[in-house]
Order: sequence, then structure tokens, then C-alpha cells
Amino acid sequence: MNYYYITGTSRGIGRAMVEYLLSDERNHVTGISRSGGIKHERYRHIPMDLSDPLAVKEFRFETHKQAQRICLINNAGAIGQVKPAGRLSNEQLIADFNLNLVAPGLLMNNFIAAYRDVAAEKIIVNVSSGAGKYPIDGWSVYCSAKAGLDMFSRVVDAEQKTTAPYGFRVFAIAPGVVETQMQTDIRQASREDFSRLSDFINYKSTGQLADPRLVAEKYFHILANQNSIPEVVLSVKDY
Repeated sequence: MNYYYITGTSRGIGRAMVEYLLSDERNHVTGISRSGGIKHERYRHIPMDLSDPLAVKEFRFETHKQAQRICLINNAGAIGQVKPAGRLSNEQLIADFNLNLVAPGLLMNNFIAAYRDVAAEKIIVNVSSGAGKYPIDGWSVYCSAKAGLDMFSRVVDAEQKTTAPYGFRVFAIAPGVVETQMQTDIRQASREDFSRLSDFINYKSTGQLADPRLVAEKYFHILANQNSIPEVVLSVKDY
């Protein structure tokens, strides 16, 4: 059997990933998010506020005997405050870093500790962003969190290449611009706080936002061909 742990499964890409996986009876999925909504015999929901590091660090992964694949997908994330530094709420700044960077790091750490001696295919997928590579005004926390997640992924992958015989494969994969709640939140920013507001309004009005279901399929296409993909940090548009 294949066991997947996915964060942020209540909507968007995370929910689409769950629905895609559950179409195959070999897959069991555990969703981790504040709210559920998916009912299926091979789906389990763990209610959790991923911006609370005390809750995240206590999460423990289950033992899976005779697993063929065990996969962690850190999908949950939020644009957070779209404001320039100096006008950010410090409390929200901390919560946004916790959700976008600290929670994935904690879950990766616990995932590797739980399965380091398990002889299964073990994969970590972090949902990255092009924002981690280019500065965007008003997105200081989100851009830097995604840049940090990319580097965390690179370092962990490098560490695993020195591990024998049961190493983990690590990816940080950007989904592109997708029709999700995040895009709605971005379009609600003020022009005073975000110079590129018109660009993101146009993405919606001109039909440039990708369907989450198609994006989810691309993630699993990459995993199906992972042996031919040397990169750690990549985009679904590359494959």
C-alpha cells in the first residue's frame, strides 16, 4: 500500500491531490488541516492549525508495515499579509512564517525520524513558489519563507544522498498561478500596499489561472517519473 500525508487538504491543490489519490485503491491518505470535508474509507483527517508550531511539533507519523511508498506533501500555505515591511502586524508575521516555513520543517524532521529505517520508497514534496526566487513587493514574508523552504529541501536532499540504504527523495515543486483561495486573497490587497495588483487581477480576468485538479495531476506525473528528474527545486511547468 501507499501512504500519503498531505497538509492543507480542505480546498485548492491539497483537496485535488486527495481526490486524485483516492481514485486508486492502493492509496491511503491522511489530511492535515484546520477543517476537513472529505469522507472516504481510505481517508483520515487530522484537525490542526499549522500556524501553531507547538501543535505541529507534537504530531507523530504512524507505523506502516509493508508499505511500498510513504509520502509527505507539505501543501498548506498562505500569502498572509500583503503589505510592505513597517506596516506588518508582528503577530501575523510570526504566524505566516510558522505556516509557510516552520510547519513544513517540523513535519519533515518528524517524517524522516519516523521512517529512516523503513525499507519503502520515501518521498517529501514541498509545494514551492516562484515567489521564493524573485522579490515581490508586499510579499516579504511569503517570498522569504518559500526561499527558505527551497533551501531546506536542497539541504535535506543532499543529506539523504549520504544515507544508505533507505534514503528519502526530496522535491520543492512550484505549481504556477492556480485558481485557489490564495489568488483571491492577493486580489483583495490594496494598490497602496501592492504595486502588482493589476497583474493578478488580469490573471483571473484573462483565464490564466490553472485548474487545481490539473496541477495536482502534474505533481503525481513528476513523482511517477522521479528517477529521471535530478533537480530538487522545480516547477510543474517544466514537466
